[in-house]
Amino acid sequence: MKGFVPTPPTMVDAMVAKLFRDGPPRPESRVLDPGCGTGAFVDGVVRWCSRHGASVPRILGIESDPRHLLEARERFGHLKSVTLVNEDFLSSRSQKFDYIIGNPPYVPITALSHIERSAYRELFATARGRFDLYLLFFEQALKLLAPGGRLVFITPEKFLYVHTAERLRRILAKLALEEIHFVSETTFGPLVTYPTVTTIVGAPAKTETKVIFRDGSTRRVRLAADGSSWLPTVFGSAADPPGHSLADVSLRISCGVATGADKIYVAKAAHLTTQLKRFAFPTVAGREISPVRGLTLSHAMLLPYARSGELLAEEELGELGAYLGQPERRDKLLNRTCVARKRWYAFHENPPLGDILRPKILCKDIALRPFFLVDDVGEIVPRHSVYYIVPKETSHLQGLCAYLNSPAARAWLTANCQRAANGFLRLQSHVLKRMPVPTDFARAPQVAGSAADAARLSG
Repeated sequence: MKGFVPTPPTMVDAMVAKLFRDGPPRPESRVLDPGCGTGAFVDGVVRWCSRHGASVPRILGIESDPRHLLEARERFGHLKSVTLVNEDFLSSRSQKFDYIIGNPPYVPITALSHIERSAYRELFATARGRFDLYLLFFEQALKLLAPGGRLVFITPEKFLYVHTAERLRRILAKLALEEIHFVSETTFGPLVTYPTVTTIVGAPAKTETKVIFRDGSTRRVRLAADGSSWLPTVFGSAADPPGHSLADVSLRISCGVATGADKIYVAKAAHLTTQLKRFAFPTVAGREISPVRGLTLSHAMLLPYARSGELLAEEELGELGAYLGQPERRDKLLNRTCVARKRWYAFHENPPLGDILRPKILCKDIALRPFFLVDDVGEIVPRHSVYYIVPKETSHLQGLCAYLNSPAARAWLTANCQRAANGFLRLQSHVLKRMPVPTDFARAPQVAGSAADAARLSG
């Protein structure tokens, strides 16, 4: 099976303990391990039963990779209660199980063939957008969970908040989601997946869900049933207040320019010739934005575009055309995927320079504590690791930036942003657009708040 990652024995034991939390299985109980690999969870169930003096229940392990299955059969073939089959778990099946436990494969849509994608979209409600295979495993397993049964899965935590998992959240919200346990980022060694162990009971949702955080703290929450992100609720944030969002007061909220070849288009500003400087704009990457040092503007981006955003004709490039056309550079530009539909010197994405070359607010895409800085001249071209916010009213620029750096705004971002490694937050345009802002920023410029007003409004 694509996406196979062995689960460490200590995590297996912790998950089996959650599976049998309400008592040991009976000999006739049916246990399913979908995508069983080499049998880590089969071993965990057998080990738990041995430690607790319980009979081993009937265990079915399903694995599509015959190599893994061969190893599992060598380990457990002597146990009459264990059945291991070489099948695709996502194929049609109807047998119900009292217990389901596993580590579904993490396989993005990009690793699936077009035939697989089409087939899965017909079979699964969760196969929408840029889905991952573990979402489908979740849906399939829930279909096979017997009334009153228990399911324990370890998966990436992203299903709690990404838009792609909206349908899965709707399905889960109808069941008794007993526990969400954020486990250590180092669970799978160097493979950082931000894992979460989810425990579900095959019964209608009636009670709150227990959340266990990575620092050991806990809380009980009632999760939304409409498919919206669960992250704000999980982290104790109140619902967004009625009123205006950052999108309402902005012309554009977006990540920076993707050239597809920064090593060619981005250069040290001091090294540019006079002829090239007329195509150059100061540029900044996420690593060049600091709350202490501010913006480090030592580099420039060479733009084969007019200020309006239109791609220049090749004969208009002059010295830039000669620079880009140097054989080694041209060969690299021609190897980009975007060249199939664009001119050889165009960027991977057409830059909306009409919006970018305005006074704006900048922030890095990943930060331990999000912070925002102002480009008040409007000449900086942000790279792809930077987000930029262009207010509808330039007079709001400083005040809006002050609000975004306020404790209230940071608390909202902490509750709503996707997690990255080591406690860092990943900012995304669809999250920033939802961010509530004080009403003053939606009013006419003459009554817009100053930086001091914004600080006051943020509390």
